[in-house]
Amino acid sequence: MKLPRRQFLHLAAGAIALPAVPRIARAQTYPTRPVRIIVSFTPAGANDIAARLIGQWLSERLGQQFVVENRPGAGGNIGTEAVVRAAPDGYTLLLVSPPNAINATLYKDLQFNFIRDIAPVASIVQNPFVMEVNPSLPTKTVPEFIAYAKANPGKLNFGSAGTGTGPHVAAELFNMMTGVKMLHVPYRGAGQVQTDLIGGRVQMMFDVLTSSIAHIRAGELRALAVTSAVRSEALPDIPAVGEFVPGYEATGWTGVGAPRNTPVEIIEKLNKEINAGLVDPKMKARFADLGAMPTMMTAPEFGRLIAEETEKWAKVVNFLGAKPD
Repeated sequence: MKLPRRQFLHLAAGAIALPAVPRIARAQTYPTRPVRIIVSFTPAGANDIAARLIGQWLSERLGQQFVVENRPGAGGNIGTEAVVRAAPDGYTLLLVSPPNAINATLYKDLQFNFIRDIAPVASIVQNPFVMEVNPSLPTKTVPEFIAYAKANPGKLNFGSAGTGTGPHVAAELFNMMTGVKMLHVPYRGAGQVQTDLIGGRVQMMFDVLTSSIAHIRAGELRALAVTSAVRSEALPDIPAVGEFVPGYEATGWTGVGAPRNTPVEIIEKLNKEINAGLVDPKMKARFADLGAMPTMMTAPEFGRLIAEETEKWAKVVNFLGAKPD
């Protein structure tokens, strides 16, 4: 039987639209149960803070709990691999940050390829690191610190949340560009480094401003400079490292990723809701108070940022010959 042309086109259009129906329904109903956000580092650090703020926002917007789960270890690779191997259904997400870009070069035997295996979902914030010291150290400026370090070779150490973390390579970039030689002391989390820095067991650290700003304002730590290209609005009186070391710049960033093959409609829904949070006045004020700058991006734009950061830090890691502890 031969169908009239109009009826044939109508049926064909309906057939084409059918695959879209489940996708639309899936996006409309998601999430139907709690969602995990895996943070690959210990609680109280900048990544943890960002994850909890955005998790609370998503919980309120989408009517299901977005639960932060800390899985530290191996420079962030344990938590990342857990997400890589999770079902691509939108119920396991990853808090993405510079270590994911750095580890691609630092670790030679990873069981995953981050850019291939994690789908970018949304950017959350960008924030500078802050170069900070124990107040007992007799240096109040970057030039004074450089002079002191060169006059006391081998006597200064710096802590970080682990080899290959953003603060670690920011400090190594500082060493490389100034000729300073400091001993790296890796920890399992930024909170532990802060405790030892305040207690005087390490002399300095580069830390994400988000997790250090309260200690700086309380006078427990002394900020010498921020690592962004320009000064931070949160600490306008603190200069940028680049004002004394031309060309120096290292910026932290956080975002959300998901296992590859996560349905695009779920990624788009999460991207839309996260971006809505980044323009919400209360959320913006909260991030600003922590020294972080909300940064809206589409999922592809966030993917390009990750790729660019991976290429940038690969050059530093290869130059230093850095290896995981």
